[in-house]
Amino acid sequence: MNRPRTPLELFKVAASDVPAYHRLGGATRVLLEQSSALTSAGFMALLDLEPGECVTEHYHPYSDEHVYIANGEIVALVNDDEVVLNAREAVLIRRGSRHRYENRGDRPATAVLFLGPLAPRADLGHVETERAPRPQAAPPRVGDAP
Repeated sequence: MNRPRTPLELFKVAASDVPAYHRLGGATRVLLEQSSALTSAGFMALLDLEPGECVTEHYHPYSDEHVYIANGEIVALVNDDEVVLNAREAVLIRRGSRHRYENRGDRPATAVLFLGPLAPRADLGHVETERAPRPQAAPPRVGDAP
C-alpha cells in the first residue's frame, strides 16, 4: 500500500536547500537534526572541503562521530594520529577524541557525518580545541556540528 507519509514517519531534505556553515572551516550543511527532523537519535551533516581547507580541531563529549567519505580524500587527525580516508571508506571517531579534517589533495572532498547519541543539551555537544578560522560566523541550529 502506497499511503502518504506524515512528517513524523519521514523527513526529507536536499543538501542544496540547506545553507552552508563555515565557522570551523570548509562548508558544513546540517541535514538531519533534532529541531528539523524531530529526531533524538543523532545528527547528520554533509562536509565539503576544497583543496587546502580544513575543519579545526574539536571533540564531542557525548557523541561518536561516524564519517563516510563520498568523494575525494580527507586526512583525519585523531588525537594527533593521522588517518587517510579515501572515497567509499568510513571511520568511527569515539566520543571524547580530539579530531580535525584536512583536504591535502588537489580536488574537492565530501564527507557524510553522523553523530550520536546527542548531548543532553545542544551547547554541550561540541568543544573546540583550536581557534576557528571564522569565529564571527553564526553557529548551526544545533550545537553538535562537526
